[in-house]
Amino acid sequence: MASAAQVHRDGSRLAITREWVREEPVALEFNGLAYAVMMATPADLEDFATGFALTEGLAAHAGEVMDLAIAEVEQGWIVRAALSGLGAEQLGERVRSRVAESSCGLCGIENLEAVARPLPLVAAHDPIEPQAIFAALAAMQHLQPMGLATGAAHAAAWCDPAGAVGCLREDVGRHNALDKLIGAMAREGRALAGGFALSTARCSYEIVEKAVRAGATTLVTMSLPTSMAVDRARAAGLSLWVLARDDSVLEVTV
Repeated sequence: MASAAQVHRDGSRLAITREWVREEPVALEFNGLAYAVMMATPADLEDFATGFALTEGLAAHAGEVMDLAIAEVEQGWIVRAALSGLGAEQLGERVRSRVAESSCGLCGIENLEAVARPLPLVAAHDPIEPQAIFAALAAMQHLQPMGLATGAAHAAAWCDPAGAVGCLREDVGRHNALDKLIGAMAREGRALAGGFALSTARCSYEIVEKAVRAGATTLVTMSLPTSMAVDRARAAGLSLWVLARDDSVLEVTV
């Protein structure tokens, strides 16, 4: 908790206390190699590292992310994991290529080619009913302790076809929250298909990519999508619902 002053239009001031959402550097190390430093909320970091490895293509399933260890250091946090499988073979080259990348993560010919690479097609699935989305939205309001306390955290949830929330994770970062959800589901041996993923985030292309690569068949977001997100979702066959509100939701036609 921290002290703050709430200033009103009429010039009056009110002393209040607020809880800020935690944002700290989290270094991810795989097989002893430093892969990335992410600004994240240091909670559910085992889920985060697992989901990150899956959506980065470093692991095919949660069983390939082993020996997870978390250490708090003076500068932040370090999450270490051992990888097996194809990801372990590619890890060294991936680390070398990432050294030349800027913070946008999309610079260089190699990365431009990677962005255009087709996504896998999602599994055949039945459309969800809008009422399931409204039910999930209502339930999520009471399942976000970090968001309720700070008003500044994103959430990502997996919901069954009726809209019941089966798993939810929070983070200061929208991508991180989805990675945590993906990792949590994978570590429990649960598939994202069969229901839908619900994110409080803007629907950017990265959110679509992570959802598709994790096996989701339907994605719902609370904000509008980018043009690239729509294009990538359509190409992969991902059902996409956006601008989800209490009384309406926008279905993006395939």
